[in-house]
Amino acid sequence: MNSEIKDINLAESGLRKIEWVRRNCPLLTGIKKDFEKEKPFAGKKIALSVHLEAKTAYLCEVLKSGGAEMYITGSNPLSTQDDVAAALVSEGLEVHAWHGTTEAEYNTHINHVLSNDCNIIIDDGGDLVNTLHTSLRDKLKYVIGGCEETTTGIIRLKAMAEKNELEFPMVLVNDADCKHLFDNRYGTGQSVWDGINRTTNLIVAGKIVVVAGYGWCGKGVAMRAKGMGARVIVTEVNPVRAIEAVMDGFDVMPMSEAAPLGDFFVTVTGCSGVVRAEDFPRMKDGAICCNAGHFDVEVDVASLRKMAVETAEMRNNIMGYRLENGNWIYILAEGRLVNLAAGDGHPAEIMDMSFAIQALSAEYLIKNAGNIKEKLIKVPEEVDRAVAFRKLKYLGKNIDTLTPEQVAYLSQGL
Repeated sequence: MNSEIKDINLAESGLRKIEWVRRNCPLLTGIKKDFEKEKPFAGKKIALSVHLEAKTAYLCEVLKSGGAEMYITGSNPLSTQDDVAAALVSEGLEVHAWHGTTEAEYNTHINHVLSNDCNIIIDDGGDLVNTLHTSLRDKLKYVIGGCEETTTGIIRLKAMAEKNELEFPMVLVNDADCKHLFDNRYGTGQSVWDGINRTTNLIVAGKIVVVAGYGWCGKGVAMRAKGMGARVIVTEVNPVRAIEAVMDGFDVMPMSEAAPLGDFFVTVTGCSGVVRAEDFPRMKDGAICCNAGHFDVEVDVASLRKMAVETAEMRNNIMGYRLENGNWIYILAEGRLVNLAAGDGHPAEIMDMSFAIQALSAEYLIKNAGNIKEKLIKVPEEVDRAVAFRKLKYLGKNIDTLTPEQVAYLSQGL
């Protein structure tokens, strides 16, 4: 095979990780059984760029069980787990990824994956789609459609669609209720603090946590911080979300006012320049900054490096920068996704729902190939509800159903 990975000898460790995920992802296991019977992807090629850890690996196995030829890479230079990549190669899948890629290596891996004339694109952040629309436009003719996993990728897709530049339909997986209500809120909320806690080995209780952005991810991060005993400050640019944060019991203020107060700073906006050069000198000695947005542009680490009079690696994944005023500012995981670059990502049960949406959305694209006119597609309601009902079943829960009289009443529009 043409795989490019760190070391195939790491496969045994990766296989154990995947097996643990498999035991805790009943939704994907159920879909896998369906796919094995129906083979919806027979003869089709799928290019996948998602944070390459054990949950993603199991999604790849599920898609392969449906007959797909899989071509896999990571979606962040620091989120690939080399043993998981090796495990997938040992199972006969093609992988181009390793932990700690340079920008050039990362782009080369994306190009190698897309060189296989793929029909379905599964993206996390938009790098596959962007490459197809720029340097590999000759590969566009093979694409039926794709699925986008995260908020940042959807922002990029909407910008392309507004300019009439998007050449094929993309399912907005992140906007599905069974994705963002759980993955973004509960998944990000827990995994961000898993990454921070394992990296710093510091207490959260009694600290001041500044959460930049109060979307679903920010809500989850703030909620978990509050649950661990922190005082939480939210910074926002959206007045409605700012009011929501106030009513949820949090302080709200601009970053310029929050900078001198925070012990931990967590950015979750999907935007750039959220913690800027002018904020660092205002911070207390020992302030810790990290990012949970997709790209490493939310905390201006480049400016911090230039401002520092001394740098030192304090612990694995913690770089310290001493400023002229004597204060040390600490950056976790180079300002990249702290929950993946310094952790294992979202819990398996959460990604079970998100990746179930991915798998069924990919199937939807195949079943409706040639009949989809829109370029930006909401996850079909039947897919969202099917995942929700399956999840309830595995949780051992039942819900009410409308009676014929209730259906008739509601149909009146009263």
